[in-house]
This record gives sequence, structure tokens and C-alpha cells, in this order.
Amino acid sequence: QVQLVESGGGLVQAGGSLTISCAASGRTSNTYSIGWFRQAPGKEREFVAGISPSASRTYYANSVKGRFTISRDNAKNTVYLQMNSLKPEDTAVYYCAAGYGTITVKYEYDRWGQGTQVTVSS
Repeated sequence: QVQLVESGGGLVQAGGSLTISCAASGRTSNTYSIGWFRQAPGKEREFVAGISPSASRTYYANSVKGRFTISRDNAKNTVYLQMNSLKPEDTAVYYCAAGYGTITVKYEYDRWGQGTQVTVSS
């Protein structure tokens, strides 16, 4: 019964930066992994970044490695995705998800947020 709410999406020019947030509430909040996924028009939802409960491990898709940083503040029950050097191909709806399985596999997640739109213009 964990609820997830994304926020912080918007419009940014190529080369710019944006940070989006995933706030968790409900039965538990800090015992699960959090993953960020995105879905662009005509494409399947894909893994972007993930973080373990204690933040001891992080994972990134090759397409965002070196540009995006995932972090979590367990005191605030919030996970962040800092996105730098944004490209038009980063344009998508970004979703966060909570789960206990393999961090990079989307069907291992139990709960999903509603998503936040990120648009990168050229």
C-alpha cells in the first residue's frame, strides 16, 4: 500500500538540467528499492536509474550514465533524479516505482507513480 508521487517535470532546453522527485507514503517507505523508468511516444517503458534501500548501490542505463544521478533521502521518504546535460531524446514521461526484486527489471516492481513529463527542446 505504498503510494508514489512524482514531481518536478517540465520544459528545459538541451544542455540544461532538471531534478525530479519521487515522494513515498503508506505502510512502508525505506525498505524497498526505487527505480526510475521513462516512456517516450512509440516506445516501451525503459529503465533509467535505480537505488537500493540504503543507497549503497546505484544503477544507470548506458544512455544516461555520467549525466544523471539518483539519490534518496530516507528521512523525507523521497528519491531524486538529477538530470544534467539533457538531450532532446531524453523527452519522456518519467515514472518511479518501488520493489524488492532486481532493480533494473521493470516487472519486479510492485507500485508505480503516475509519472511526470520531461520535455527537452533543441
